[in-house]
Amino acid sequence: MSTIIEAKNRRASFEYHLLDTYECGMVLMGSEIKSIRAGGASINEAFCTFNGNDLVVRNMQINPYGTNVHYVHEPKRDRKLLLHTVELEKLKKKLRDQGITIVPLRMFISKNGFAKLEIALAKGKKLHDKRESIKERDVKREMDREG
Repeated sequence: MSTIIEAKNRRASFEYHLLDTYECGMVLMGSEIKSIRAGGASINEAFCTFNGNDLVVRNMQINPYGTNVHYVHEPKRDRKLLLHTVELEKLKKKLRDQGITIVPLRMFISKNGFAKLEIALAKGKKLHDKRESIKERDVKREMDREG
């Protein structure tokens, strides 16, 4: 699995019903991987979409690394995700359903030293579902306090 979790999307499980998860690599520049290792990344506002046949993550914030002025990357540029063709086709087919989207759950550095992104096929929750999630969380918190 992973050594250290670098960035996590905490609101994903609250906003969506998570149906299926995938682990994929990312195409990054050198300054971006350095910034991720230094903790300068956020996936809170990120989402995934298809750009032609490629799956890309949009709105993922990776801050510029240090004082590097020669090779500065754009903080919120689109980054290509690396998945097998069979998985891409399966995702593309499922995205045709109403209300289905792909959300990033967490970004981490693998044992091999590569930056990985865990994404999930998700369906948006309705307001009453969110209330139910809040109620379940509160009940669990009360049980933990008592026990």
